[in-house]
Amino acid sequence: MPRGDGRLTHDLDPQDAGPQDACGVFGVWPPGEEVAKLTYFGLYALQHRGQESAGIAVSNGRQILVYKDMGLVSQVFDEATLESLKGEIAIGHARYSTTGSSVWHNAQPTFRPTASGSVALGHNGNLTNTAELVELLRERDLESGATSGKGETATSDTSVMATLLASYPDRSVEEAALEVLPKLRGAFSLVFMDETTLYAARDAQGIRPLVLGRLERGWVVASETAALDIVGASFIREVQPGEFIAIDEDGLRTERFAKAEPKGCIFEYVYLARPDTTISDQRVFSVRAEIGRRLAREFPVDADLVIPVPESGTPAAIGYAEESGIPFGHGLVKNSYVGRTFIQPSQTLRQLGIRLKLNPLRDVIAGKRLVVVDDSIVRGNTQRALVRMLREFGAAEVHVRISSPPVKWPCFYGIDFASPAELIANGISVDEIRKSIGADSLAYVTLDQLVEATNVPKDDLCRACFDGIYPVALPEDDVIGKHLLEAQDTLPLEVI
Repeated sequence: MPRGDGRLTHDLDPQDAGPQDACGVFGVWPPGEEVAKLTYFGLYALQHRGQESAGIAVSNGRQILVYKDMGLVSQVFDEATLESLKGEIAIGHARYSTTGSSVWHNAQPTFRPTASGSVALGHNGNLTNTAELVELLRERDLESGATSGKGETATSDTSVMATLLASYPDRSVEEAALEVLPKLRGAFSLVFMDETTLYAARDAQGIRPLVLGRLERGWVVASETAALDIVGASFIREVQPGEFIAIDEDGLRTERFAKAEPKGCIFEYVYLARPDTTISDQRVFSVRAEIGRRLAREFPVDADLVIPVPESGTPAAIGYAEESGIPFGHGLVKNSYVGRTFIQPSQTLRQLGIRLKLNPLRDVIAGKRLVVVDDSIVRGNTQRALVRMLREFGAAEVHVRISSPPVKWPCFYGIDFASPAELIANGISVDEIRKSIGADSLAYVTLDQLVEATNVPKDDLCRACFDGIYPVALPEDDVIGKHLLEAQDTLPLEVI
């Protein structure tokens, strides 16, 4: 009897997982405010970035308390729990696993005692030199004669970073951070704290987003500007690549630990970020609509109706309709809640596939030549089922338009795509993909048009999933990957 695996998913087809979001991080230093509730609502705005676990750490000036569990933010926290998390500083995290399995002891924030107190850390991104850092920890452990913690073993790169930050007995967390941060490679947007100070840091490439906001009394750091909006914070600026920020009762101070070499993730514009978020002074919704307009100019088609695959295809579909003059309509209704369940559907229900999530409006699509706009194709199973379903409901033609180029390479910087062998665009042509999914026509926006839509210089964007050019060097295959620390005999990292 099939059983649920305990994972929360919003995929249209569980067998065709889309690009899984990076994590969401949030930190707040707001004198006199309810820090846990501010953090809860900040994480609520970032729920799309991670749906496997959630956690909040608070400090009352003397000690740090961490509460975390598996599930959505609204499942992990209730009023009573938030009331118990009293403090003056807080950080929060919504996780999708990129290094280390989706299990409780890898949930964040990660906590470690230090020589003078403690540190709690939340991480969005993925390191590429985790194995090297573990070896450094092992050497430090042997040199100091210390023994590693016992109990459940954490297997995330975040645990490695937290342990490193706590491993300098003669230094403060701030001093340790300035020692550790230059040693990290890959993508990392961090929020962390000790008993009295909130910290934030972003890798030299700025691959994952991180922004700074101002409250009437205090400061906020978050993955996206949408999280600032929900707590009433005004956007100040993005945390710069290679920048380290500390916020305490003396105010905000900043220091650079690495030279900025911007390579922001282009997929944030396509799919990851909320449409109401701003990145590099561009509203993501506007960028996606512009991508749709460019798709319409590059790949026009005679059709009667433009429909999106909700919700991520909607802005680009609006842009396509505006530019082409073809009417925009909602031909598919999405049930937003079906996938967020621990219950595995029966074989009969599984055969319905995509209809558990999307239901066509027969009177809207019957007899129509459709342009169906989606954000990406990974394995192709979802689009194949979608095209078949639209034809069953009477569509005369189905023309698929994709608002990103073909995904041909995996991401090692915080997005969990399918493996290279599972990526449908890795090895076959666009026309072969069209035949595979059964569409009358298929077109992807070109990379150059996508870049131009962002208004960000091409050299300032990470495009690796589309062109295979990785801005941060990758180690050998056997020292990288989601389950790296579970496959090796690595240094145990105590969970508290």
